[in-house]
Amino acid sequence: MDNPSYVTLSRQSGLQRAMTIIANNIANMSTNGFRREGVLFAEMYAPIPGQPDTMAMTAARVRLTDFSPGPLATTGGTFDFAIDGPGFFMIDTPEGPRLTRDGAFARSLDGELVTFDGNRVLDAGGAPIFLPPDAAAIAVAADGTIDADGQTIGELGLVEVEDPGTLLREASGLFATDDVLLPSATSRILQGRLEQSNVDPVVEMTRMIEVQRAYELGAGFADREDDRIRNLVRTLGQQV
Repeated sequence: MDNPSYVTLSRQSGLQRAMTIIANNIANMSTNGFRREGVLFAEMYAPIPGQPDTMAMTAARVRLTDFSPGPLATTGGTFDFAIDGPGFFMIDTPEGPRLTRDGAFARSLDGELVTFDGNRVLDAGGAPIFLPPDAAAIAVAADGTIDADGQTIGELGLVEVEDPGTLLREASGLFATDDVLLPSATSRILQGRLEQSNVDPVVEMTRMIEVQRAYELGAGFADREDDRIRNLVRTLGQQV
C-alpha cells in the first residue's frame, strides 16, 4: 500500500469515529444531564522508509466533552433536582463513587435517595441519604440542605473538580475521576426541575451531514487511487 492510501485510510478511520460520536449524541438528546461529545483531529508525522521525508496522517483519538449547561425543565417532582452551576451529584456505584448531572432520583424501599439504576445518592460527607418513610414533605434548599416535615435531616452533596478534562465518561451519564473532589461553592440546587441534554439537534445533524460527505469524498479518492495502482500494475505487466 502506498502513501496516499495510508493517508486516506487514516482520515477515513477518524471520520468514522466522529460519525459514531455524533450518532451517540443524537441518541441521547432526551437523556437528562447528558453532555455532548466531540472528537479532536490531530496531524501525525511518520517517516517514509528509505526516504528523508515524512508523511502526514490524520489521527482522531481524543474525545472531548462539552460541559456547557443544558436547558432546565420544570417537573414539580419532589426528587427531581437540577444543578445551577458547575457542580455534580455524587453517586455510590459498585465500581466506586461517580459523578452525574442527572438529578432524577427516587426514594427506595429502604428509604434511601437513589438513582433510577438503584445507586445511592451521597450527601456532602460521602454518606448515603436516608429519607424518613413517614415524612409528608421533603424540601431541598438551594445549598443542598434537606428538610423532612420542617426538620433538617441532611445535605445533598455537590462537588466539582479543578480540571473537568480529567473526567472519564461511563454509561448512564456517569463520570469517573481520580482528581480531588471539591465542594461546589458556586453551584445551587433547584428542586422540582431537571437539566436536559446539552445536545443541539440542528448542530449535530449538520455535523453528521458534513462528516458523511467528507467520508464519501475520501471513499471516492480511495477508489480512484486503487484504479490507478491497478492500471499501473497492468501496464507494467504488459511491458515485461
